[in-house]
Amino acid sequence: MNILLVEDDKRVREFVVKGLKEQGWFVTAAPSAEQALNLLKDNEWDIILLDIMLPGMDGVNFTQMLRHKKNYTPVLSISALNQSEDKVRALEAGADDYLSKPFSFDELCARIKALTRRFKQNYNEEHNQIYCADLVMDTERYRVSRGNKEVSLSPKEFKLLRFLMENKNKVVTRTQILSAVWNIDYDNYTNAVDVYISYLRNKIDDQNAHKLIKTVKGRGYTISDQD
Repeated sequence: MNILLVEDDKRVREFVVKGLKEQGWFVTAAPSAEQALNLLKDNEWDIILLDIMLPGMDGVNFTQMLRHKKNYTPVLSISALNQSEDKVRALEAGADDYLSKPFSFDELCARIKALTRRFKQNYNEEHNQIYCADLVMDTERYRVSRGNKEVSLSPKEFKLLRFLMENKNKVVTRTQILSAVWNIDYDNYTNAVDVYISYLRNKIDDQNAHKLIKTVKGRGYTISDQD
């Protein structure tokens, strides 16, 4: 699961990010709505966890802008404002649910699972499969195949490939990959990303004329079904 957290309180942000990553989910955090909007340009998210009281643009206006742009990613509004009128305002702006601070982490996880499950049911995600040309990933059964040939991947290779495929046709940086796959929130100059990209290429692309995994010089990597 690819989660965007928009929260300006550093202590809350770090606590939530740590807990969600321990659940095995990919998490990217932004301290403001403006930074979150930039992240929306280059990534797709399963859910947005959105604080209402933000510096600059607040969470309600952010949600309204999101829906105006026909982006229907599930939004879970989180706020210390717990009056009924505050909840109504967030929901009427387009939020899918509202969670008051302070909250239990178990409840947060339960709300995330419920919202993403409902969204997937509404949009009829077929058999939990992700496609890129003739490459198919079954996220439920942890299977990958290209053409009619099954591809055997290690857990780390599977996690990396899933992150690439969930961002198909978009460039992801080494720092984004390190955060999503290795839980490292900065580029520590390890060559792990390059090594594992090489592993995936050997297993997925080497025997095929159409190469899916591409290097974007100076930016990062992408998996693409476009020439």
